[in-house]
Amino acid sequence: MDISLQIKNLRKKIGLTQIEFAKRAGVGLRFLRELEHGKMTVRMDKLMQVLDFLGYHLELKRNEKTDII
Repeated sequence: MDISLQIKNLRKKIGLTQIEFAKRAGVGLRFLRELEHGKMTVRMDKLMQVLDFLGYHLELKRNEKTDII
Protein backbone atom coordinates (compact mmCIF):
# COMPACT_ATOMS: atom_id res chain seq x y z
CA MET A 1 0.00 0.00 0.00
CA ASP A 2 1.20 3.50 -0.82
CA ILE A 3 2.57 5.46 2.17
CA SER A 4 0.28 8.41 1.45
CA LEU A 5 -2.80 6.20 1.65
CA GLN A 6 -1.51 4.52 4.81
CA ILE A 7 -1.01 7.87 6.52
CA LYS A 8 -4.45 9.05 5.45
CA ASN A 9 -6.07 5.84 6.74
CA LEU A 10 -4.22 6.09 10.06
CA ARG A 11 -5.28 9.71 10.47
CA LYS A 12 -8.90 8.80 9.85
CA LYS A 13 -8.63 5.79 12.18
CA ILE A 14 -7.66 8.05 15.08
CA GLY A 15 -10.50 10.38 14.16
CA LEU A 16 -8.64 13.57 13.32
CA THR A 17 -9.36 16.02 10.54
CA GLN A 18 -6.47 17.14 8.39
CA ILE A 19 -6.42 20.45 10.27
CA GLU A 20 -6.35 18.79 13.71
CA PHE A 21 -3.76 16.24 12.63
CA ALA A 22 -1.44 18.84 11.09
CA LYS A 23 -1.53 20.94 14.26
CA ARG A 24 -0.90 18.01 16.58
CA ALA A 25 1.85 16.53 14.39
CA GLY A 26 3.54 19.93 14.04
CA VAL A 27 3.34 20.18 10.25
CA GLY A 28 1.51 22.55 7.96
CA LEU A 29 -1.89 21.75 6.53
CA ARG A 30 -0.60 22.20 2.98
CA PHE A 31 2.17 19.68 3.62
CA LEU A 32 -0.27 17.12 5.01
CA ARG A 33 -2.66 17.55 2.08
CA GLU A 34 0.18 17.12 -0.41
CA LEU A 35 1.46 14.08 1.48
CA GLU A 36 -1.96 12.41 1.58
CA HIS A 37 -2.43 13.09 -2.14
CA GLY A 38 0.82 11.31 -2.95
CA LYS A 39 3.05 14.21 -3.91
CA MET A 40 6.33 12.67 -4.99
CA THR A 41 8.56 15.37 -3.50
CA VAL A 42 7.96 16.00 0.19
CA ARG A 43 10.40 17.02 2.89
CA MET A 44 11.80 13.99 4.65
CA ASP A 45 12.04 15.74 8.02
CA LYS A 46 8.34 16.57 7.95
CA LEU A 47 7.44 13.07 6.82
CA MET A 48 9.42 11.73 9.78
CA GLN A 49 7.49 14.09 12.12
CA VAL A 50 4.19 12.69 10.84
CA LEU A 51 5.37 9.10 11.18
CA ASP A 52 6.74 9.76 14.67
CA PHE A 53 3.42 11.29 15.72
CA LEU A 54 1.66 8.14 14.51
CA GLY A 55 4.19 5.88 16.24
CA TYR A 56 5.77 4.57 13.03
CA HIS A 57 9.18 4.73 11.35
CA LEU A 58 10.67 4.12 7.93
CA GLU A 59 12.74 1.04 7.31
CA LEU A 60 15.19 0.51 4.47
CA LYS A 61 14.81 -2.90 2.85
CA ARG A 62 16.76 -4.35 -0.07
CA ASN A 63 14.72 -4.99 -3.18
CA GLU A 64 15.16 -8.66 -4.05
CA LYS A 65 14.83 -7.96 -7.78
CA THR A 66 17.81 -5.59 -7.85
CA ASP A 67 21.27 -7.04 -8.22
CA ILE A 68 23.47 -3.95 -8.12
CA ILE A 69 25.54 -4.67 -5.03
